[in-house]
Amino acid sequence: MMNPESIYVLKANGDRELFDVKKLEYSLKRAGASSRIAEQTIAHIRENLTPNITTHEIYRHAFELLHKEEKPVAFKYSLKRAIMEFGPSGFPFEDFVAEILREKGFKAETGKIIRGFCVEHEVDVVAWNDEKLIMVEAKFHNELGVKSDLKVALYVKARFDDLSKMTFKYGKERKLDEGWLVTNTKFTSTAIEYGSCQGGMRMIGWNYPPVGNLHDMIIEAKLHPLTCLTSMTGREKKLLLDQGVVLCKTIANNPDLLYAIGLNDAKSKRVIEEIQSL
Repeated sequence: MMNPESIYVLKANGDRELFDVKKLEYSLKRAGASSRIAEQTIAHIRENLTPNITTHEIYRHAFELLHKEEKPVAFKYSLKRAIMEFGPSGFPFEDFVAEILREKGFKAETGKIIRGFCVEHEVDVVAWNDEKLIMVEAKFHNELGVKSDLKVALYVKARFDDLSKMTFKYGKERKLDEGWLVTNTKFTSTAIEYGSCQGGMRMIGWNYPPVGNLHDMIIEAKLHPLTCLTSMTGREKKLLLDQGVVLCKTIANNPDLLYAIGLNDAKSKRVIEEIQSL
């Protein structure tokens, strides 16, 4: 039998790397899998490894097992891919980031045209409370392996620098306190190096910084994107996303949304039951 640790895995960006059981175990434990389920899942994947197996195939095997055994864990494990299903426009991601900030006690608006010192800027999310005014550039990618690079960090920093020279009326007359660059994937190392050196811009990626990253913020806020639901088709999810509905809790609070897109009683009941299980 071939040693699993000698098998190469094909990543989404086309790179090949040796299968790393510790990386798989970490992702399962991070999602909250018990030791028993993690061991079972790893054993199953080891048995099904083939040369150049894709990371998507490994994910699919793991998700199917988790979904049978521990549905809330399956949700957390699939969270990154569920966010990617917001695409391709990226507008639902802006709405989702706004919902995270609202959960943190901010008022938030999306898609604002705001005058800077030199030019107008389209700001994805503006959020404010008594203490802070935050403006967010939400950089969405709907493909695994795509990263936000130095060019992105450069132009977003320049945008915030222009906005920081102005005074705004959000709750009260105030200056911009924080500019955020938020992405649902990763930053390149040079983008992180630039952001760390320059300051004046908070960079939040899927797993950056190590604490307080996007994954942490979503779990802390307990916000389930509707794209994580397995009881709905892609078409049905898109109909809700097009209406600005991005959260499972929005559906739970207003089940009539399901009837409005054509779901019958039985299908609507299955969707609500899945939401409750999460």
